[in-house]
Amino acid sequence: MYRYGNTMSEPALPTDLLQVLTSLGEPDEMALLLQDLLTPAETEALAERWAIVKQLASGQSQRAVRDAVGVSITTVSRGSRQLKYGSGGFNLAFDQLVALGHDDPRQS
Repeated sequence: MYRYGNTMSEPALPTDLLQVLTSLGEPDEMALLLQDLLTPAETEALAERWAIVKQLASGQSQRAVRDAVGVSITTVSRGSRQLKYGSGGFNLAFDQLVALGHDDPRQS
């Protein structure tokens, strides 16, 4: 099953792109594709969002995350809303991190 967005205002993710992303077997392969797909600003925003949600999941306050990542409190609040009320994708990603042998960001 493919998720295409929670509301009419969210853009659809193409099924073929989702299939390609899930089929790439190596992080280096994924990095090459994302480097071609995303602008440098989008790559930076993606890395910031990931840092934000991991720190929030570990129980850090929004202000502490803002200071650590160096973004606005609005950006942190947006990440917090997605973590709490989003589609559950972050928790799936955190579960996968644990399966890959990384620390669980939800454990403070």
